[in-house]
Amino acid sequence: MIDILIRVIIFLVAAPILGGLLDGLDRIISARMQGRIGPPLLQPFYDVSKLFQKQTIAVSKSQSLLIQMFFFTQIFTGCLFMAGFDIMLCFFILSTGATFLVFAGAVTHSPYSSMGASRELLQMLSYEPAILMTCLGFYLAAGTFKVEELVLSDYSLIVYLPGFFVAYVFSLTIKMRKSPFDLSTSHHPHQELVKGITTEIGSRNLAFYFITEWYENIFLLGVVALFIINKNPWSILAAVIVVLLICFLETLIDNTSARMKWDKMLTLTWIVTLVSAGTNLLVLMLIK
Repeated sequence: MIDILIRVIIFLVAAPILGGLLDGLDRIISARMQGRIGPPLLQPFYDVSKLFQKQTIAVSKSQSLLIQMFFFTQIFTGCLFMAGFDIMLCFFILSTGATFLVFAGAVTHSPYSSMGASRELLQMLSYEPAILMTCLGFYLAAGTFKVEELVLSDYSLIVYLPGFFVAYVFSLTIKMRKSPFDLSTSHHPHQELVKGITTEIGSRNLAFYFITEWYENIFLLGVVALFIINKNPWSILAAVIVVLLICFLETLIDNTSARMKWDKMLTLTWIVTLVSAGTNLLVLMLIK
């Protein structure tokens, strides 16, 4: 019990720090890819600090509550993951938290924000099958959904789940709102959505949104590590290397891809999920 409490506390403290640093590193690498110097590594923390100092003005009174619910559910997801609970339960709560973000965008009645909320739902429709297949893959490979048992496997689960890994990493581009799948939250204000679902989210609410994204990204990358980690302590180092490579890959894709339309995103994601994870599932059922 004390061990679980320590892991949860570490997540609560370290996740926003690591998430912010990865965000800052992503900005620097993106800038270098575009021939710019880029902001300092700690710029995300400066931005959040400045937002907390601004007066809170919400278009709708319920917006602040919805953003806070989004904030707490995503943190709760990470805590359950670090405590070693059911991976399926973690993703269910993660999806529940995402619906609070959708409501926060929809209640403003802004056309850009409402459109962003609708597109967020389409993104959820696209990546949820890959998420569910990933959870199923973990169960078939290790015989359990519990994270604490998955990390104590005799081998890295990616040995049996390469197709599921491909499907999950592909869906990760959508979940992290990277191009070509940043339909709901435009990265650049000159594009057609302005800032999409976050258009009417400002000051402290926007700061909470950024921090929530940091917690969420660390959890999502933690699942990537779950494919690699086993009872061998050296697997942790291998997992860190794989996670960093995936982060670089996501940044590269973000800077070399134009935004897709929602129907192409949905079709492509489901095809990748069915082909890679579906084929892996058939093979896994035959050999197990």
